[in-house]
Amino acid sequence: MHHAIIGMGPAGVTAAETLRGLDPDARISLIGDEPEPPYSRMAIPYYLNGKIEEQGTYLRSDKDHFDGERIELVQARVEKIDTAASTLSLNSGKTLEFDRLLIATGASPISPPIPGIDLPNVHSCWTLDDARKIAALAKPKARVVLMGAGFIGCIILEALALRGVKLAVVELENRMVPRMMNDKAGALIKQWCQGKGVDVHTSTKVTGIEPDGDGMRVSLDNKKQLQADLVISATGVRPNLQCVENTGVKVEQGILVDRRLQSSVAGIFAAGDVAQGRDFSTEQAVVQAIQPTAVEHGRLAALNMAGRDVEHQGYIAMNVLDTLGLISSSFGQWRGVDGGESIELIAPEDYRYLNLQLAEDRLVGGTSLGLTQHVGVLRGLIQSKVRLGAWVERIRKDPLRVVDAYVAHLKPV
Repeated sequence: MHHAIIGMGPAGVTAAETLRGLDPDARISLIGDEPEPPYSRMAIPYYLNGKIEEQGTYLRSDKDHFDGERIELVQARVEKIDTAASTLSLNSGKTLEFDRLLIATGASPISPPIPGIDLPNVHSCWTLDDARKIAALAKPKARVVLMGAGFIGCIILEALALRGVKLAVVELENRMVPRMMNDKAGALIKQWCQGKGVDVHTSTKVTGIEPDGDGMRVSLDNKKQLQADLVISATGVRPNLQCVENTGVKVEQGILVDRRLQSSVAGIFAAGDVAQGRDFSTEQAVVQAIQPTAVEHGRLAALNMAGRDVEHQGYIAMNVLDTLGLISSSFGQWRGVDGGESIELIAPEDYRYLNLQLAEDRLVGGTSLGLTQHVGVLRGLIQSKVRLGAWVERIRKDPLRVVDAYVAHLKPV
């Protein structure tokens, strides 16, 4: 049995190791088109802020780990998948046959159609190679413009700020982290960042980047201009679907998978940022590009590739973010549901915020800011789907009592 896995990120590595544990005699090939050992993109900001060396981003610290597990690392790009012949054509000219295939190709950054986006000192922050280039330019006092204040943008923001650069952030939406925080919470994060010396422009678009002396001039749609030595684009990502073109594998936003993470073609599975699977709250097929989902996908896909029959119960939309020391989180249907109820606590002077979304007496979504003890509570109540009953009235009077409600429902009956 030959298990081929395209993608050396957390989903691919988890799948390969799970398969080795399930099938000691199988051949396992892990294929990736970057020159480095398998690494975590989520560790790149820690490399940028100096907390780890480059090797600290590697998913496995032992350089002989994959040899020891008898997992073959193939550093090449898959040019074509032949589903009828069960073969992979690589850019090296080689062809690999497979019995089971996992596509865990992840995502790539989107470059906005802005004049000057291809200038030498304009970079994404997605690969280790990107990070090396940014580290060389983001010296203390360097002028840096960061386009995008979404989840990825805010992670990069913190790493840049800790390097001592002069940082300006430009976000198209009216608040920071718009796909994670509502208007009130996003505005508080903006205010927090400004208090830390970051120049934040929301409801603003970059219209052009031009060379200007030794640096660059970044033009905004509000007629302002920013001077920069480095521009970083963090304006979103899209799944890497090129390898499934003309294969018969069904695709929408990502590769459509069933509850066993199998695609529309038998024997071909997908996991991580490229997979469009089931959402726990809505039962809809969505892409959820976060590392915990990728790891869980990789494990479950491997179980089914090895002949087990394990269904994925769906994933809860969740994000936890540290922005210059201010912790924010959102879970589930944090925007609320039709006919639902919203319960809110806001203490702007303390940068504390809590928003609870209920459907009848069940918590279906939540947002918190500056309240770290609520992170596990919100997820636990949403995932367990418990009925809060009389606790709803107590929470209306004091939203912080959601912790007490969670503890109460942990007690055995």
